[in-house]
Amino acid sequence: MKKRNTILLLGISAVAILVIAQIIIIRGILRQNYEMLYLRYRLLSQEAVTSLRRQYRVDVYDTVRFILDDYSEKVAAELPLIKDEEELNRKKGEILDYFTMTLNQEEYLSDYLSAYFERMGVEKDFISRIEIRNLEIISTDTFPVIRTFSFFEKQPSEQREPDPGMIQGSRSAEEGGTAAARPGISSAGSSRLLVERRGLEDNYYSLFFEFFIDFSDKHKMVLQASSASLAMSLFSLIIVVAIFMFTYKNLMEEKRLSGLKTDFINNMTHELKTPLATITVAGKTLEMERIRQDDTKVMETAKLIGKQSIHLNQLINMILEISVWERTEFQLDRKKVLIEQVMNDIIDSFRIGPGNTATLKRKYNFKGVEADIDLVYFITMINNLLSNAVKYSVKDPVINIDGYTADRKIFIRIADKGIGISKSDQKHIFEKFYRTSSGNIHKFKGLGLGLYYVKKIAAAHGGDVTVSSKPGKGSIFTVTVPY
Repeated sequence: MKKRNTILLLGISAVAILVIAQIIIIRGILRQNYEMLYLRYRLLSQEAVTSLRRQYRVDVYDTVRFILDDYSEKVAAELPLIKDEEELNRKKGEILDYFTMTLNQEEYLSDYLSAYFERMGVEKDFISRIEIRNLEIISTDTFPVIRTFSFFEKQPSEQREPDPGMIQGSRSAEEGGTAAARPGISSAGSSRLLVERRGLEDNYYSLFFEFFIDFSDKHKMVLQASSASLAMSLFSLIIVVAIFMFTYKNLMEEKRLSGLKTDFINNMTHELKTPLATITVAGKTLEMERIRQDDTKVMETAKLIGKQSIHLNQLINMILEISVWERTEFQLDRKKVLIEQVMNDIIDSFRIGPGNTATLKRKYNFKGVEADIDLVYFITMINNLLSNAVKYSVKDPVINIDGYTADRKIFIRIADKGIGISKSDQKHIFEKFYRTSSGNIHKFKGLGLGLYYVKKIAAAHGGDVTVSSKPGKGSIFTVTVPY
């Protein structure tokens, strides 16, 4: 048990390590595919912007430029008149909202990008957004509305949000620029992709903005791109786990069979020694002078030797027959016989032989059915079941033999009130050498071949044998043979 648990623990540990390794590999594949996704769309976006500028000789933001300049002219006249700081900040917020709304409504770069992506055969659905980084209203004086970096410093990161202090017009940000992120690629976990940075300037305003496209379903896109790798990883995991389970099951089965064979050899040795010891003792008895002079004693000893010789021969033949079955196909000498007559003969013979202490109750009606069976093997099969019913009965054996026909099959049911068979043993009782036991102690003699023999004979006739049993309540064996 300890060795088996060690093997199981090592196997589970190995599978767990493999699963962890596969997870790490899959995460690496997904990360790589995310990077490839952004790189692909970055390059396509740049190609699209270049193509658009080549196609149109005018700036695509010319319309926006005129709308914003008209609006800026009006607010440029209003701003110098506002003296209250709070009112001035509110007005700057309105200006920023108007510029942002106008830019996002009037731009048509997103439509061109979508059409371009479709022509390239990639995902064309995305959300576009323009975010203003710097905005100043110009009149007799310059009014900063928002400033997230200084034009004399490095360009801002794509992910940096506007500083509310800049909306208030603070110029302190001019002295503290931010380090630029890698152009065109959003930070980890973001689905935004920077397409371009632009600056627009006219009579009454100056602004700098960034154009983003947002792939909100990027996870689906990446999973689709990684589906083959994920499927292969999952398939390899399933195969490894299946192989481990199959190997472990086979190992435990080999261990069980090895134990059964060892048990069989021990039982066989015991079974063979009993008649041999009896014959040996009987032979020594015949050497005694006073025994030889008593004809009655000589006859009794001779009969004992003969009986034990027959028993020894039966054991040897059973072992040899099992060996032959393993090497060759089971051969039957079939003859057409009346099943009811055969069953009557078997029960009558058993009653005056091994079953002389048993109460045999027969209740069958085979309706005169004849069947092609091997009479010798069939009798042996039924006798084995009857013998087991006697052997495994603690009290005086009571055996019920029922029989009937249905669906062109013969059903023979042999029920006893013996010790019964546990559920775990029922799965194995028809296996070669298997014997039920209590702990490691076998209470009844045998080689573990009787029920194996029964199963083989039933199968050779094209039938089957099943068992229904409860410990302490007895067992019911049902033999089915087609006719």
